[in-house]
Amino acid sequence: MPASSSSPRPTACLALADGTLFYGTGFGATGETQAELCFNTAMTGYQEIMTDPSYAGQIVTFTFPHVGNVGVNPYDDETADPVANGMVVKWDPTEPSNWRATERLDAWLSRRGRIGIGGIDTRRLTRAIRQQGAPHAALAHDPEGNFDLEKLVASARAFPGLVGLDLAGQVTCSQSYRWDEMRWAWPQGFVKRAEPGRRVVAIDYGAKRNILRSLASAGCDVTVLPATATAEEVLAHEPQGLFLSNGPGDPAATGEYAVPMIRKVLDRSNMPVFGICLGHQMLALALGAKTVKMNHGHHGANHPVKDLQTGKVEITSMNHGFTVDTQSLPQGVSETHVSLFDGSNCGIRMADRDIFSVQYHPEASPGPQDSYYLFERFRDAIDRVA
Repeated sequence: MPASSSSPRPTACLALADGTLFYGTGFGATGETQAELCFNTAMTGYQEIMTDPSYAGQIVTFTFPHVGNVGVNPYDDETADPVANGMVVKWDPTEPSNWRATERLDAWLSRRGRIGIGGIDTRRLTRAIRQQGAPHAALAHDPEGNFDLEKLVASARAFPGLVGLDLAGQVTCSQSYRWDEMRWAWPQGFVKRAEPGRRVVAIDYGAKRNILRSLASAGCDVTVLPATATAEEVLAHEPQGLFLSNGPGDPAATGEYAVPMIRKVLDRSNMPVFGICLGHQMLALALGAKTVKMNHGHHGANHPVKDLQTGKVEITSMNHGFTVDTQSLPQGVSETHVSLFDGSNCGIRMADRDIFSVQYHPEASPGPQDSYYLFERFRDAIDRVA
């Protein structure tokens, strides 16, 4: 899609592995990056999306055009730095207009080494992703507009893809730590837990801060362990519950070291287990199910999910490119939630134990409180066992 001769010289270029080129205006960091290209349909939360560790190895196309209009602030990060490789938007980010803003989006991206491209026909790009699957892409930003297009397309084609790729080990914490900060509440903001709670070990496959806050708000004292923690390291903390976090990459690859740990914990303890996103997939693999790569995944804050136990429909936030194969669920493990978009699996639980998980993000509040009951269910399960 070459630029018109009367248009300003493009300063960014998005190249797909099939040779398709999109020109636009670069912002944020300069340079080049390669990743899988996905789209997200959320109308808010671009800062949370860019800092969600589940987006490692991906460039995010935002279908909502007003990206950057509320700036960024120190409180909305889901982890210390942006994890998504880059962002694609319809309109160039504008001067922020929000009382919480402390910095412009483009300056924030530049300071943190992430590339953005504006002026893209994101509807056309989204249709291509839906029809052809999530493509491999290369994104380049050069203020002078100098691009080696053949090299850029070759770079996109050289990206290995997410299948078989363990990314949880790259985004996990390096050592264990305690978490006691609760969810934001007016007018105090973020406050810390003061009273003792249920002892929970959270395995960090790429944990979002709001998940840990939700656990703390539900009454849990949370100890976070790295993704590679062994069953012995988990049990040494004498937890009353085990939480498996969200994260990026191919669940089968992460499962090489995560599944043996989960199975040992299940064998040696009757504690409740709760998983979200990649943690849901890890639990499913540990129980004997399989996961498969999706065509373009689910990314957004408007996904309807049906609770098969109650008949209730929840509006959920999702971010995943792999899914649990419902047909592979073993005896004694039932499907509890399904996507009303495509019927894919969104939740499981064991029949005779308090062990359950969901594919979506109950902490993200798209409903806004449709799914918070899951944290309370985990807490109540701990109390029953205790």
